[in-house]
Amino acid sequence: MSFISSSRFIRLLFIFILLGSLTGCLHWVRAFQTYLQLDEFDEHFTINDNNAFIVYFNEPILYSNDFVLLSKLQPSSKQAIENGEKWRYRFRKVDEKQKLFKPELSFFFDLDFNQQQRISAWIFSSLFLEIAPPKFLEASLRSLAGGKLDKEKRQLRANSHVKIDAKLPQKSVVIQRLGEPIEIKDEPEQEVYYYHFLLDSPNIEEGYEDRALSVVQLTFDKKTKELTRMSGRFAGLKISIKYRRYLEQAGNK
Repeated sequence: MSFISSSRFIRLLFIFILLGSLTGCLHWVRAFQTYLQLDEFDEHFTINDNNAFIVYFNEPILYSNDFVLLSKLQPSSKQAIENGEKWRYRFRKVDEKQKLFKPELSFFFDLDFNQQQRISAWIFSSLFLEIAPPKFLEASLRSLAGGKLDKEKRQLRANSHVKIDAKLPQKSVVIQRLGEPIEIKDEPEQEVYYYHFLLDSPNIEEGYEDRALSVVQLTFDKKTKELTRMSGRFAGLKISIKYRRYLEQAGNK
């Protein structure tokens, strides 16, 4: 006889709630099923961070159309690849008037889809990894298992049980790559740098134009000059990582 843990039982219960309250919105159901896969991360996902940071979906659930329905944004480009298709979401640095910086500075996310049009891989560009280093990005993804789900806001907050031994990004290195921000908010113990990146998308659903603009907030400790937090919304996906919460004691020295 097998038993289901209380936390997993609650998450399974949410499926039936979603099925009842989101009738016809099967893309939300598939998104939640993908979330449940995080409970057994290494079984359902594989990470390769040798030359890039790639998350492979071992048992894909989400369709390409699901991603568009959830984000309300089309990709910057689509390319046929072997046994599928590659979508690229490209974000270009802009000023407060949404004019492109010269020379151009941009980062991207790639999504690979298999022959069934299900997402099979998620690739992060090197520039994005400057503000979300691989070790911290992986820890953040792993910590989503058992995270707090807000059904009304359709948001997922991560736990901090995943710990790593790593160094925080240095302010000087980050600024060298990203350039000057459009705004700096001075606080007693930290500085918050604001960058604007605009999604290069050929078609944005009416009413969701604001989702194309990604306001990236980088928080630096004034004493250590370390990047302690990154937050932003990318193609409708909200990402917020408090780096120190993932550090082992050795990593804080």
